[in-house]
Amino acid sequence: MIEKHGYVYILTNAHNNVLYTGVTSNLAKRVYEHRNKLVEGFTEKYNVHKLVYYEIFDDIMSAITREKQIKGWLRSKKILLIEKSNPDWKDRYEELV
Repeated sequence: MIEKHGYVYILTNAHNNVLYTGVTSNLAKRVYEHRNKLVEGFTEKYNVHKLVYYEIFDDIMSAITREKQIKGWLRSKKILLIEKSNPDWKDRYEELV
């Protein structure tokens, strides 16, 4: 069985005041779906489509474990995580395409 890579990602809105943490096996495709409102729910409702953080894992199960960990954090800890690698909160989507 071939293991797929896994990605954990954090999206925000234009004002950087809403955070969404997700997991996927195809980051470029998933962010595209969020950006084009092809995903119903939270990200569509709150216009959350700016990719500000992501991590790559060798397998999807490791990514899911990390996603659950990050989702359990306080907002302040998530902000520190983002700002360590992306202090200006730039949209990192262009790195993927």
